[in-house]
Parts: sequence; structure tokens; C-alpha cells
Amino acid sequence: MRSDWSPSVVPAGVHDTVYLVVDCSSSGCVWREADIAGTDLETVIKDLLAGEYSDPLCVIAFNATENWSRDVTADIAREIQERSDLAYEDIPSWLEDFVHRHVSPEVQLPLRLR
Repeated sequence: MRSDWSPSVVPAGVHDTVYLVVDCSSSGCVWREADIAGTDLETVIKDLLAGEYSDPLCVIAFNATENWSRDVTADIAREIQERSDLAYEDIPSWLEDFVHRHVSPEVQLPLRLR
């Protein structure tokens, strides 16, 4: 038996990327519990837009099958901004801080005066 082997922690049949949200409240920040079917990208974005999180801090994506993980918070915030813009709607009030913390405002370059 190999000494570096360990059993998989990935549930059988789960091979996609999983997205988990760190959510904060007055009692502290926690990884939000989620059903396996509710950890895909689209469900997480829909849940954020629906106000399912108190104060989302960050979103982490990981894929145990492919052996990677990364912070996708800025990507999610940009997607929320883009969806709101395309729908000609304001960002939902409960997500304003989240989006503003993670989406850099467009920088307008000053005109050079002679």
C-alpha cells in the first residue's frame, strides 16, 4: 500500500467545480452550508441576487478532481454588476458593499492641460 494515499473526500458523482460562500453576521463569519446541487456557479449567483446571504465576504471555487482552488470573489462581483447593468437595474442593496469592495471602479484619465 502506498504511504501517500488517502481516501477521496469528494462525494461520488461530484466532478464539477464547487463554489462556497463565506457569509458574515453579527455572530461571525462562516462557510455557508449548501446542498451539493446548490454549489454550482449559477445557483450561487442566483442565491446572492436573491438575498440568501447576510453579508457575503468572499466566494471560493475548488475542484478536488482537478486539484485546484481559487478566490473567485471579484469574478462573481463583476458578474453581478454586469447582470444588473444589462437589466438596467441597480445592484440589490444587500450586495452593494460586496460588489463595490471587489469591483474596481473605472478610472477616468485626466486630460493633460497645456
